Amino acid sequence: MPGVLDGTRVLELAGIGPGPHAAMLLADLGCDVVRVERPTAAPAAVPAEQDYVLRNRRSVGADLKDPDDRDMVVSLADRADVLLEGYRPGVAERLGLGPDVLLERNPRLVYGRMTGWGQDGPLARVAGHDINYLGLTGALAMIGREGERPLAPLNLVGDYGGGSLYLVIGILGALLERTRSGRGQVVDAAMVDGVSSLMAMYWNMVQHDAWTLDRGTNTTDGGAPFYDTYACADGRFVAVGAVEPQFYAALLRVLGLDGESLPAQMDRAGWPRVRARLTEVFATRPRDAWTEAFAGVDACVTPVLALDEVSDDAHLAARGTIAVADDGERLPAAAPRFSRSDAPPVRAPSAPGADTAAVLADWGTRARS
Repeated sequence: MPGVLDGTRVLELAGIGPGPHAAMLLADLGCDVVRVERPTAAPAAVPAEQDYVLRNRRSVGADLKDPDDRDMVVSLADRADVLLEGYRPGVAERLGLGPDVLLERNPRLVYGRMTGWGQDGPLARVAGHDINYLGLTGALAMIGREGERPLAPLNLVGDYGGGSLYLVIGILGALLERTRSGRGQVVDAAMVDGVSSLMAMYWNMVQHDAWTLDRGTNTTDGGAPFYDTYACADGRFVAVGAVEPQFYAALLRVLGLDGESLPAQMDRAGWPRVRARLTEVFATRPRDAWTEAFAGVDACVTPVLALDEVSDDAHLAARGTIAVADDGERLPAAAPRFSRSDAPPVRAPSAPGADTAAVLADWGTRARS
């Protein structure tokens, strides 16, 4: 079966971080994604041919400062449904690839723009990274242990949670709207906007005194002993998320603490005592022994797996959550799943510029002068 977006053409102007991730998601949905690569890109942590974030799309080589190459990219944009770019504001316009030019030529084009700060505002042209966008939106201040400095949660929350996912949501919304209006439009996806949207629940809880701004003191930020990680006898960890009373009761039962006189679950003054007992008990057995002890028990206790252990987990293996490419490399499978539409089989990343001739032929546009 074809993917849900089979036949949708996406032109990706090569960048880093959330832009390529958004293009990966669209390719996983069945889009024909073509990545426009510069002839001499800066060295990357992983070569393009081995970077499975670049999977399932073809690569066209183009120097966007060269008039002939730029004209070639414009002609591809004429035939695209979606264009993705993640430059600083004004850069695409200076290259002659801004939305005013391309939408005039192709009024049905959905022009997706990915930035940290957005297309306007005092910081629009200022450099930044995930940690900066989290810092400005209040998210970073809420992540970390009590009395310690804020802790960056990798770059998952800004780049990908508030960035690429919101860009894809915007693109899908614009494509759906186009079926009614017949017209494309610009999608301005800014990480500060996306992260703020993710924070909606916490804005509400703080303003209604259901969450304190003191980092690491709340129920699900590591402040509560029943929502935390614990070291086991072998130095590995378990994750405990026993928030609801019935799950907490099951936690204590498996740990052999149900008969012990402990403070009530929501007695914040008693949390240090409970945490000390949980720490003591979890440290008596290896992680996998605890995993076995909690198997089949609704206590919300799971092992904390290292990335090289994930593929062997029985549940993730049963769902095929981790795929194996034809070269043996492991990578996350496409998500979400659909009842009638399949994700395309994983195709290895192309070398930069390797597919130029084939793409020009398939998309019915001209070659360079």
